[in-house]
Amino acid sequence: MRIRTALPDDAPDVVALRAIVYPYLVRGVVSTRQMIAEPPAGDWTAFVVEDGGEIVGWASAFRNVTTSEAGFGEISLLHVHPGHRRRGAGTLLFDTAARHLSALGVRRVRTWAQADSLDFARDRGFTPSRDMRYSMLETRLAPPPPAAPDGVTVVPLSGLDERVLYTAYVAASSDEPGDIPSDAISFDDWCYEVWNNLGLDKDASVAALDGGDIVAFTLVKRDGERMWSDMTATLPEHRGRGLARLAKTVALHRAAAGGVTVAYTSNDESNAPMLAVNARLGYQPVAAQWSCLGELQRS
Repeated sequence: MRIRTALPDDAPDVVALRAIVYPYLVRGVVSTRQMIAEPPAGDWTAFVVEDGGEIVGWASAFRNVTTSEAGFGEISLLHVHPGHRRRGAGTLLFDTAARHLSALGVRRVRTWAQADSLDFARDRGFTPSRDMRYSMLETRLAPPPPAAPDGVTVVPLSGLDERVLYTAYVAASSDEPGDIPSDAISFDDWCYEVWNNLGLDKDASVAALDGGDIVAFTLVKRDGERMWSDMTATLPEHRGRGLARLAKTVALHRAAAGGVTVAYTSNDESNAPMLAVNARLGYQPVAAQWSCLGELQRS
């Protein structure tokens, strides 16, 4: 068993492994290859564990550059194939990722854990913080879109200017539930993560406009017949008008028309409005993960 830095050609095996451990997450081979070949900001690095030449584990580690909190990092999606656990792969991944973050000056770290991995996180000094709930909907079961409020139109993102959407994204993210504030999202980083992401379906993703201004939007990232609702949000001053449900329903139908058969999404446990929207659309719970916070050991 050995650990090494991930390579672009690992993408198919990485996606296949993720589908086993996290069947409710959606990121295809093309966008995974892009992520490894052209890493995100924050000194992002990914590691894989091989056993007998087979990739059986993955983790990425980076400084979080979307928050104003200094020295905050992430160990993201650390996971090991179920048939290769309890052999040291998880420890290899965690220790390597922690060393990478420590060299960057990171001290406070967030990671994510499924229920059966919480003890692994606790043993390394992490405390469960927030419950993230995942749900699924067959797109053929999506209800018809509700009537739009007077003056509101829904348009695909493909017809919008990216800077206008970026401004709306930042405004809508200002009070998003989470462990840290998302208050330092630069335009370049946003373009990388959202606008230029090869998985973003700009025809299925939509925005609700009122007087020509974006008041709500939903982002659809796609891998074949599967889609991920990456973010659905309404600007604070326009909430309570049913705009999130409107945008998300229209996006589901546009995605279905383009061949998507199943949609996945996630919500923080405290985000009651979006949990209610998804329940009304017919989404069914499929999994949960916990964000876990910890401090890196000083050497």
